[in-house]
Amino acid sequence: MPLFALVAMLMVGYGALFSLLAEIRNNFGFSSFDIGLIGGAAFAAGFVAQLWLSRYADIGYGNLMLQAGLAISVLSTAWMIFASTLPEWIISRALLGFGAGCIRPAVRRLAVTMKPEEAGQFLGLLAAYETGGFLIGPVIAATFNTWLGFSETFIALTLLLAVFIPVVMRADVPASKEPQQDNVLRSLLAKPVMQACMAMGIAFWITIGVFEAIWAIFLSDLGASMVFIGLTMSLFGIPMIFIAPIAGGYAQRKGALRVATVSIFVSIVCMLFYGFIDNLWLLCLPLLVHSIADSYTMPATQLAVAEASGDAALAAGQGLFGATGMAVGAVTAVAGGALYETLGASGLWVSAALAMVVCMVFARLRLAGLSSPLPIKP
Repeated sequence: MPLFALVAMLMVGYGALFSLLAEIRNNFGFSSFDIGLIGGAAFAAGFVAQLWLSRYADIGYGNLMLQAGLAISVLSTAWMIFASTLPEWIISRALLGFGAGCIRPAVRRLAVTMKPEEAGQFLGLLAAYETGGFLIGPVIAATFNTWLGFSETFIALTLLLAVFIPVVMRADVPASKEPQQDNVLRSLLAKPVMQACMAMGIAFWITIGVFEAIWAIFLSDLGASMVFIGLTMSLFGIPMIFIAPIAGGYAQRKGALRVATVSIFVSIVCMLFYGFIDNLWLLCLPLLVHSIADSYTMPATQLAVAEASGDAALAAGQGLFGATGMAVGAVTAVAGGALYETLGASGLWVSAALAMVVCMVFARLRLAGLSSPLPIKP
């Protein structure tokens, strides 16, 4: 649980910085493009860390990854106290993403191997901590920035992360008894079941990317106030905190791929509804259903990847899955903005839903004919 809290605190940092980007722009005279570079740096660095370093948690370096990841994260927030130029902000933001990218695969390996019979519930609980941290981040940032000051906000974030140093020093991430060290990613991607898991993950992250880039603009164009937009984001995130742990256990009992298939198709239907509802309050209904569906998708897809990876490449599989999600989210955010400008709201949501359908069809085709969709257990 303390390591789950550490992941939540990293997400607090993400959420806090997300809400302070406008303040950073105003304080240092950055352009909107500069702010985009600062925000994108964390995703790029997190992508690299998860894709290339996660495998080391499988071969006995999980503890080192936690310690190095936390040290890098503390350094990043400490640097933000004094950062004043664009390169400093880009590098410090990238370090935070890189540190989180080291920590996440190691924590997920521990969550799955600690009690394999309860892996789904633990992954759901971890998703709840992540979501809760991201939702709390803007509140913490606003409070500290208002009452203490801009630089003091990052002092507080640095101290909050430093609290977890004793936790990572005592952590013990078990290595695989028979780790796979050569061509791990290639071997994982060669499995039809892993290809299906990745396709489902891409479908899920399409919604995340579109939401991040467009949701606030979409509601604003419909006449929503900033307060209403903020409330809808809370409406989307809060159910995950309570439902995801239950959903993870349910996915383990009923089958992770089966549960993920149903929940993603529910999300697709909700995406279609967004394109044809122009009443702000009616939009909250599919939004709530979508939130519940994603509460099942998050732990179910992570559990499916864990089962498909097996113990030998468990962290590597989680890193590959997480890195793919970051890449898809970034690309979708850019594409979503372009589609919204050219096709309008209906065209955007329908296009995103159709892309998700294509991913799900591919996933089902890769699973067709397999006697056991997930033959490898961690």
